[in-house]
Amino acid sequence: MNVVFVSPQFPDAYWQFCAALRRDGARALGVGDTPYDQLAPQVRDALDEYYWVSDLEDYDQVWRALAYFSYRWGRVSWVESNNEHWLASDARLREDFNVANGPRPEQVARWQSKAAQKPLYAAAGVPTARQTRLTTFDETRWFIGEMGHYPVFAKPEVGCGAAGTRVLRTDDDLRALLAEHGPEGAEPVPYVIEQLVEGRICSWDAILDSRGEPLFENQEEFPPSMADVVHGGLDLSYRSLPAVDPELARLGRATARAFDLRSRFVHMEFFRLTRDHPGLGAAGDYVGLEVNVRPPGGTTPEMLNYAHATNVYQIWADMVCFDERRCEPGGPSGCCVYASRRDAHRYAHAHEDVLARWGSAIVAHGRVPDALSDDMGNYQYTARLDDEAQADEFVAYVQMRERERDGDDDQEGLREGPGGGAPAAEPGA
Repeated sequence: MNVVFVSPQFPDAYWQFCAALRRDGARALGVGDTPYDQLAPQVRDALDEYYWVSDLEDYDQVWRALAYFSYRWGRVSWVESNNEHWLASDARLREDFNVANGPRPEQVARWQSKAAQKPLYAAAGVPTARQTRLTTFDETRWFIGEMGHYPVFAKPEVGCGAAGTRVLRTDDDLRALLAEHGPEGAEPVPYVIEQLVEGRICSWDAILDSRGEPLFENQEEFPPSMADVVHGGLDLSYRSLPAVDPELARLGRATARAFDLRSRFVHMEFFRLTRDHPGLGAAGDYVGLEVNVRPPGGTTPEMLNYAHATNVYQIWADMVCFDERRCEPGGPSGCCVYASRRDAHRYAHAHEDVLARWGSAIVAHGRVPDALSDDMGNYQYTARLDDEAQADEFVAYVQMRERERDGDDDQEGLREGPGGGAPAAEPGA
C-alpha cells in the first residue's frame, strides 16, 4: 500500500503517522516544503521516500510529486495530511490521481462550509445556533431582529480556529464587517452570522473506520472559547479526559453518520449550554458548533495518547491498513492538561518553579510554533494528572500572573521564565 502524507514535518509530531504506517507494512511517501537535509532525523526515518517542493501552496509542484511517486512505486492508495490547511488540496489530488480512498473536493467543500454543515446537523438530530450568510445590511439586520437583538457572532464561512471571528454588538459593527468582508467589501470573504450561544466548548474526537464506527473516542474540554483566547490575549488551557460522556458520544456518532464520515480522524466541537436558550436547549444540553475532518490541532494527539495510555497515530494507521483497531491501551487512563503562557504577560512562577513543583507529571513543554501561537500561546506545559481537580491546580499555578500573587501592579523583580516576559532582544537586534 502506497500512502502519500503531505507535510509530515509540520506539525512537529505528525511524522508519527508515517512511522505507524511503516510499522503496519505500508509505504510512507512524504511531500513537504522543508529541504530534506533540514528534516529532523525522526522524520527522515519515518519515510520510505521524501519529495521536496518549494511551496506546498503551489498545486502544480505537489501534483508533480504525486506523479513521480506513482511512476516510481505504482498506484497511490491514500493521500492524507490530517491538516485543516491542506484538506482541499488533498481532495483534489485524490481526484486527479483517482485515489480509491478518501473524500473528493465536493465532499470536503461541504464539510468545510459552516453554512452547508447546518442541514447535516439537522439530519443528525443535533441542535445548532441559528445562522445566516452575510449578504446586505437590510437582510442581515432582519435576521438579527428575528433572533431578538444583538450581540451576534460573525465568522468566515470556511476556516478554523478563531481567525477572522468577531462579536457584533451594534449596527455600526455590522456595517464595518460589510465594508471589510461583505459582497462589496474591500476584501470580500463569505461570512456567516450566528446566534450568540453561552456555553463551554467541548469536543468529541474519534478515529472512524470505513463504516463510520469509532475505533477510538476522546472528550476534550476548553474552559474559554478560542475566540476569547485570541481576541482577549488570554492564556489557553484545555484538557483531554479519560472517559467520554455517553450523551456526547451519542451525538458525535449521529453527526458522523449524517456527514457520511468514514475512514477519518475527526474533531467535532460542541457547546454545553451554561444557561437555557429558548428554542435551542436547556442548561447542560449539547449544541453542535462545527465539524472538523482532521485530528484536533497542535499537540493534542499527544495529549490523547497520555489521557488514554494509547497511541492514536498507530490506531489511525491500523484503520488505514486494516480497517480495524489493533493498538490497545498500555496502562491506566488519566487527565491530560495543556496550559500555555504568552510572551506579553508576566507570571508569578518561573519556568524552573513549574518544573520543580510538578516534576514527572509534566510530559512535555516548549515553545509553540509561531504559526500556531495566536490560538495556542507562546510556551506550553502539558501534564498528565490523576483527575480534574489536580488539572485545575496545575493550570492555576502555571498561569498565575505576578500581580495576582503580589496583589499590586509593582513590576519590579518580575520572574521571567519561557513565555513569561518581555522579548529577549529589541527588534532588529
